[in-house]
Amino acid sequence: MTESARNDFVLYSVQDHIATITFNRPEKLNALRPEMIHAYSDLLDRADADPQVRAIVVTGSGRGFCSGADLSVLGTDPEVVQGFLDGQSHRTVPGKIIHLGTPVITAINGPAAGLGFVIAISADVRFAHVDAKLSTTFVRLGLIAEYGVAWLLPRLIGLGQATDLLISGRTISGAEAADMKLVHCASNDPLADAYAYARDLVTNCSPASVAVIKAQIMRGQLAEFNPAADDAFTEMAHAFKREDLQQALIGKANKQPPNFAGYPS
Repeated sequence: MTESARNDFVLYSVQDHIATITFNRPEKLNALRPEMIHAYSDLLDRADADPQVRAIVVTGSGRGFCSGADLSVLGTDPEVVQGFLDGQSHRTVPGKIIHLGTPVITAINGPAAGLGFVIAISADVRFAHVDAKLSTTFVRLGLIAEYGVAWLLPRLIGLGQATDLLISGRTISGAEAADMKLVHCASNDPLADAYAYARDLVTNCSPASVAVIKAQIMRGQLAEFNPAADDAFTEMAHAFKREDLQQALIGKANKQPPNFAGYPS
């Protein structure tokens, strides 16, 4: 199955149950205009609502992932700048990914700065080029830690390292990001790594289970152990009743990938 679409400077395609979203202003290192943020958010919803899609890969065209907000826009019409705020909330970018049932994987192929940095790291799983340049940037523009990154970053790499990156705005390489555990790994082909990871999810993991686990992780960030454990027992009871468990056991017995119920194979 293959599907493709273009929405301004954000491309969308689906193949083999994997949706790919690509920022596509390569001459500007995929710098974002306000309408691109909304297009990206809408495409995430589109992928998440499609039962054919079991994983989402996000990357950039050319040599950049996303260099953040287009600085030429920030320096012009105040009404255009307001577009970076209009309609945004914790349920949009980048927090939307936290609330999606479908796993999101970023292939950070080049520079990721500011909002581009936040989009890159807000994915469930992150792969980077060893030489990719990552920076929060905000403090060097007289801005603040935008789009919830002050909540997210310490949870990924710890308070000390997050504070360093946010208050200095310094640039790190993909290799350094891997050392910090900010990305899963750094290599010379992060897109290939992202697709390999996505294909494993598509082939071997229950989409229903992935969606529930993502929600558990989010709830667990805000809960103490006892409520989190009780929540797990409730979800276990539901999982034992789903057909996915039987399909997984049949697949293991036959030494073949499971055919999870309700999801096209």
